[in-house]
Amino acid sequence: MNFVQNFPFFNIIMCLACGVISSVLSAKTARKLSIGLISIVAIMSACVLGFTLETKQSYIYMMGHFPAPWGNEIRIGVLEAAMALFFCIIMLCSIVGGLEHILQDVQQQKQNLYFTMINLMLSSLLALIYTNDLFTAYVFIEINTIAACALIMIRDNGHCLVAAMKYMIMSLIGSGLILISISMLYDLTGHLLMSNIKQAVAEISATGEYAIPMTIIIAFLCIGLAVKSALFPFHSWLPDAYGYATASSSAILSSLVSKGYIFLLIKIFYRVIGIEVIRDHKIDNILFVFAVSGMLIGSICAMREHDIRRLIAYSSVAQIGYIYMGIGLGTQGAMIAALFHIMSHAATKSMLFIAAAGLSEVSGNSKDFTDLKGSGYRNKIAGAAFTVGALSMVGIPLLAGFTSKVYFAVAAVDAEPTKMETAMIILAISTILNAAYFIRSIISIYTPRNTKYNNPSYRPTKTMTAALILFIILNFFLGIGSNLIYRLIESGISMFA
Repeated sequence: MNFVQNFPFFNIIMCLACGVISSVLSAKTARKLSIGLISIVAIMSACVLGFTLETKQSYIYMMGHFPAPWGNEIRIGVLEAAMALFFCIIMLCSIVGGLEHILQDVQQQKQNLYFTMINLMLSSLLALIYTNDLFTAYVFIEINTIAACALIMIRDNGHCLVAAMKYMIMSLIGSGLILISISMLYDLTGHLLMSNIKQAVAEISATGEYAIPMTIIIAFLCIGLAVKSALFPFHSWLPDAYGYATASSSAILSSLVSKGYIFLLIKIFYRVIGIEVIRDHKIDNILFVFAVSGMLIGSICAMREHDIRRLIAYSSVAQIGYIYMGIGLGTQGAMIAALFHIMSHAATKSMLFIAAAGLSEVSGNSKDFTDLKGSGYRNKIAGAAFTVGALSMVGIPLLAGFTSKVYFAVAAVDAEPTKMETAMIILAISTILNAAYFIRSIISIYTPRNTKYNNPSYRPTKTMTAALILFIILNFFLGIGSNLIYRLIESGISMFA
């Protein structure tokens, strides 16, 4: 075995170990350890991606070297390695960009615990990406939930505590449905490893037995992960969770946590149930209906907001709808578009939250657009980053969001006629709604009305400036270099399946 093949397992274990170690370190040491760890994991993930691109095949890593069904496995291919690398880059930029706000919003004695949760969050996301065992996925879903709740409530004010409680209640409902479905699936197949389950499900489906239990299993899995990823109508917890947490937490929750659950759902479709069985049970049609509804409702709710953070949060409801629309269209092109939009939305939404924090800090820490007027001049880099992110969400050419919408439109052409027509109409309406509230936001931050917040001596921190510049570059790269990313995802999904 090539030594690089050990890296995914090392990364998961290192993040867990550093999470434990950070809990007893000083705030400064824990911060340095976490940032260093994420950087190392990103480098190691890049090495794994290079290895899988060179070999052009995925591989199984058996922990403890015990074969199935006694041992536990992770499975690594191009798609998994690429997603792990991308998640590390986004998490690193989100933490560095919002570092000053972490120091301000989180009490000194709790800052080491904040970075403990960051390490556990990264570990759980990597495990969801790599695991080939369904029960292991459930264990890390719970770790992810606990870490996410802690990242919300650690700011320690009333809004954050209520938001964390809402998040916990909804997440536990989702987790319960997932656990019930895994138990039923184990009862039917006798396996927990994904590849073994898929073989057993194929045999069951071929005989036509257990059709109703299988439908319930698929439904519970989809609803559970839809709740945890905030698909409409299960999104009620999202605006408060994203709107009141500290900037880095909001960026990570919106860009990575929900995407980790969606990635797991895609993995379940391909590796556990089988995409053909999913289509036979018409689950993709239901997801499609929820998705297009979310694209409209999320945008309409965003239009009514005067709080910049809650506007961005409601926009996430609409953008998650885009991803589920791709899954619901049921074609390979649409699935590639959905995976591309996971990257596109993650890069853009985290940039918007960090930029919004920068605009807020030069506006008396207010998030209301009345106070934010002129903030684009007071914090130029945050204004530029917010503008790029907003225009990307609208779908302006050369930016990541535009490319995503093009891929969805092209993929819709290959779908069945009803879905094609619906997808095209909803894409057009959603784009108009996106333009309505995001362009209004850009105009607002560049309307030089408020002079009471003017501070000629203000300079944004170097960490925020560096992170926002990297986010802007990444957004343009995803827009201009999209063919490279598309081919990468296309290659990865063929191994994935």
